[in-house]
Amino acid sequence: MPAPYTLIDLFAGAGGMTLGFTLLKNGRRRAFQPIWASDFNRHAVATYNANFGDHCRHGDIVDLLDDPATQIPSADVVIGGPPCQGFSLLNRNRRVDPRKQLWRPFMDIVRRSGARVFAMENVRQLLGSEELEEIREVAEDQGFQVTDALLCAADYGVPQERYRAFVVGSRLGPPSPAFPPMPSHGKSADTGPLPPWRTVHDAIADLPTPVGTTLHDLPAPLDLHFGRSPTEKSRLRYRAVPPGGNRFDLQRNAPDLTPDCWIRKKTGGTDLFGRLWWDRPSVTIRTEFFKPEKGRYLHPDQHRPITHREAARLQSFPDDFIFKGNKSEIARQIGNAVPPLLGRAVAQSVLDILQAADSSRR
Repeated sequence: MPAPYTLIDLFAGAGGMTLGFTLLKNGRRRAFQPIWASDFNRHAVATYNANFGDHCRHGDIVDLLDDPATQIPSADVVIGGPPCQGFSLLNRNRRVDPRKQLWRPFMDIVRRSGARVFAMENVRQLLGSEELEEIREVAEDQGFQVTDALLCAADYGVPQERYRAFVVGSRLGPPSPAFPPMPSHGKSADTGPLPPWRTVHDAIADLPTPVGTTLHDLPAPLDLHFGRSPTEKSRLRYRAVPPGGNRFDLQRNAPDLTPDCWIRKKTGGTDLFGRLWWDRPSVTIRTEFFKPEKGRYLHPDQHRPITHREAARLQSFPDDFIFKGNKSEIARQIGNAVPPLLGRAVAQSVLDILQAADSSRR
């Protein structure tokens, strides 16, 4: 049986994409073996190392590459998501944002490692951008053929409608038709052979009402299943939002409890203080999912925001995944992660590319 393909994860965060790659099997053996990773956040590094082994380096990737002591190992595949704030709608009008350029050290490590395939993840605004054309040019200079796609996490078994851009490069020939991966789930019940998208109910309905407000010294899943300490006004606001409702229902039902800024706000992010629907995937889980004023993060029928455990499940993290850090740090790790099941779908494409090339050489 062939050895696992070796994997480097950059801007790794908690390791959601690494988890997706390691979930994939090649026969009875793991298809990919992570051997090196890095991230700027020390709490995320601690989480990564607790789950995958002590090989994730803490530090700025530019500083790590400038350090003569840094040895980049040879690897078959490099994956990762350079920070995406530079591509966000809020930053669209900035002429220069250095965070946009962190794909350059990513491609430098691709070169140093001798990787045969890379997979880069980012926000959807990357597609069609000048930066994508620069990435493609640098990758082609290194001998890669490159393709890109916008993937919806719900199409791959994640109970969350989250869209992410992926750029895949291969030295082994065109990444297509292996990439993009074929969906495993479909949006409607009439999806032919595919099961429908997984829902919030599928992911969290079995969890009990949360107890307490701190990280619990209890076995999973209850360790991350805790609440908050809302004010009485917040509790009244929660109760004023009906199933499937949001801040506009709050304004109709309890105008005296509605913040003036929400009444004045007619455009922009208006789907705030909303309840998730039991029978749909969740909205995109972000880093402040525990604050309902930031989005549609109220529980479908309980009068509270979703918990860290519920958010982790909506991201498709298994209950036995270990998170390190305080409540805020863990929330940041959960919200920033590539959903592992989405990562697994990309891993299948990468595995198909590698195996097709290796089999043709035999």
